[in-house]
Amino acid sequence: MSQPRLIAEPAAGGDPALRVANGAGRPPRHVAIIMDGNGRWARARGLPRTVGHNSGAEAVRQAVKGAVACGVEYLTLFGFSSENWKRPAAEIDDLMGLLKLYLRREIEELHQNGVRVQIIGDRSRLGADVVKLIEAAEVRTAANQRLTLTIALSYGARAEILLAAKRMADALQQGDLKLEDVDEERFGGFLLTAGMPDPDLLIRTSGEKRISNFLLWQCAYAEFIFVDKHWPDFGQDDLKSAITEFLGRSRRYGAAE
Repeated sequence: MSQPRLIAEPAAGGDPALRVANGAGRPPRHVAIIMDGNGRWARARGLPRTVGHNSGAEAVRQAVKGAVACGVEYLTLFGFSSENWKRPAAEIDDLMGLLKLYLRREIEELHQNGVRVQIIGDRSRLGADVVKLIEAAEVRTAANQRLTLTIALSYGARAEILLAAKRMADALQQGDLKLEDVDEERFGGFLLTAGMPDPDLLIRTSGEKRISNFLLWQCAYAEFIFVDKHWPDFGQDDLKSAITEFLGRSRRYGAAE
């Protein structure tokens, strides 16, 4: 029986070449990526935006491979923002079609390779067929532990924080939480990323230098790396390079050097 093709076997403890500079000896536990530039990649080649999105889907596969090979435990990808609903209906339809294709084709392979899949965002705006595929993917992969792949769909960080505040207020009102017990950790438990460590590293492709309403609370102390390449050109070597740069940085969390 042939081995699944999606994910490479990681070296013990991740890629030993990444043990550099700060001597930490381990990659970031959680890498978040803003996958930007599909449309510009296609336009530069005189191709429809749809082709860019399809090529971007292959880059997702490479990112998952690279994350596993480097020993990353959590990979969170910004797939579709709440603001993206303003795009032309035809493009949205193409994106949703690509998402459904991905969920149908890739989930079993991800499952075989120990990847847990979860989706965060406002599902009320997604079609019933998309939600059904999402729920099936989450159930199928729920027990996997090699890598947690989180995809943010119909997601906006301000809306997430507001939702968390409402959930916490409801818990206070119901008597399930005392005001004196409210702290950052408790609040984090009401976010869509509850149970996950905050991102250590945030990567954005396509040369833009902003985080576009993505994981605002969670990225308070993340290291940011901006890559000039458009997302379809971002490969495993680019992820490894970003992690190597991350390992060379000094993370002080506000303390003196």
